Amino acid sequence: MYAYTDQEYVEQDFSHANQRDGELRNCTFTRCRFRGTHLEEIDTAGSHFIDCDFTGAQLNGSSHTGSAFTNCVFRGANLFVAKFIDCKMIGSDFAEASLEGITVQGGDWSYTYLRHANFMKQQLKGIRLREADLYGCNLEKADLRQADLTRVQLSKAKLAGADFRGAILDGIDFKTLDIKGARMDMAQAVAFARAYGAKID
Repeated sequence: MYAYTDQEYVEQDFSHANQRDGELRNCTFTRCRFRGTHLEEIDTAGSHFIDCDFTGAQLNGSSHTGSAFTNCVFRGANLFVAKFIDCKMIGSDFAEASLEGITVQGGDWSYTYLRHANFMKQQLKGIRLREADLYGCNLEKADLRQADLTRVQLSKAKLAGADFRGAILDGIDFKTLDIKGARMDMAQAVAFARAYGAKID
């Protein structure tokens, strides 16, 4: 096990290294490469990863609290049962990443690429997902209450049993959605009806 605090790294290549079971506190990584790196059960807190490449990295069982991963690439990464608590993930790309069993508590996931991700039964209450790409995602029975879903791409997403009550759905094209079985509050139901031309008195 290792621990680093208040360290800063710029354009360093950690690809394919064994960085398992470590602790990173208030560290900053800018344009660093973690391609295929073993980061299982790593614990980060208050750390910043900016424009970093985690393609194919092993992050299963990792835990992140108050950290930021902005404009990072997680293509094909393993994030099985990883935890992200109040993290900032703006603009990151999770194409083909394994997100099964992931835990997300709060945080800002705006502008992320999450196409076809499996969030079935996930607790995503209060998460910020403005303009995120959730095309084809499995959101069945997911808890999205009070989430900010402004202009989110939800075409082809599976929404049966998803709970949207209190969520911000501004700018969403309801005509592209199959909301059968989804839970909505009255204001959302009215907006959905209006999208199909209903006149509400």
